[in-house]
Amino acid sequence: MHLRIISPSGAIDPIYIDQAAARLRSWGHEVSEGAHARGAWGRFAGTDEERLADIIAALADPSVDAILCSRGGYGLQRILDQIPPITKPVIGFSDITVLHQLSAISSQQSVHAVMCKHIATLPEDSEPLVMLRKALNGETLSYSVAPHPLNRDGSAKAPVFGGNLSVLYGLQGTPYSLQQSAISSQAPILLIEDVGERHYHIDRMMRNLKMSGVLANLSGLIVGQFSDCEDDPAMNCTVYETIKEAVAEYDYPVLFNAPFGHVEHNLPIWFGKEAHLSVTAEGSVLRI
Repeated sequence: MHLRIISPSGAIDPIYIDQAAARLRSWGHEVSEGAHARGAWGRFAGTDEERLADIIAALADPSVDAILCSRGGYGLQRILDQIPPITKPVIGFSDITVLHQLSAISSQQSVHAVMCKHIATLPEDSEPLVMLRKALNGETLSYSVAPHPLNRDGSAKAPVFGGNLSVLYGLQGTPYSLQQSAISSQAPILLIEDVGERHYHIDRMMRNLKMSGVLANLSGLIVGQFSDCEDDPAMNCTVYETIKEAVAEYDYPVLFNAPFGHVEHNLPIWFGKEAHLSVTAEGSVLRI
């Protein structure tokens, strides 16, 4: 597989590109990089025009099989209305949720997974890297998740989509909202995760998804890691309880504390590919 590394959002220390590329080559993949992958323009990895040019070039190059984003940060929302349809898998998370959503609109599968820093620094036998290697090789991904007291039992068979809750919230009310996903009519499984958000803002975002009809049109909900999102005692509940409250009236399965998000143990998951989710009191299984 030929992987093109680009930096469509924030600037990255180039050493992580070098080390990630070396590891990917050791797995047998061909690796190239965008012209501006090592760039820096303020907090961004280059100007809007430069970052956009790397996305367009990667999509247009017939030799490129998949696009690996070097890191997240912020920057894609500034250029998303100029990005052409996504025609090959994009790998990443955080701000890369923008590209995952564009992929969903284009009916293109993508991979929510670790990026260059973690590919470079995690142990070779760590589960995120072992499973990423399987994902790149087209193997089935299967995860077992421990029981959680807030889980709602049930099963679902549907494509997964979503990503970072704050990024998804920022797309609501635009032509790139969750409602515009090509897969949304199939009542998908939604995955959400976040980092560094206030408890009340998480409540605001969940209420937006509820009032806009997103939460009513799901087959299941996977709640990943909400890192550095402290519970606010004035909200009279925990962050996870806030999310449970937002979906209380629905009957689909809900899985809490799933291994996806802004943590080192961030496992890869295909978006747009049919998944099997089973949530029981004994534990949960996700196969995709």
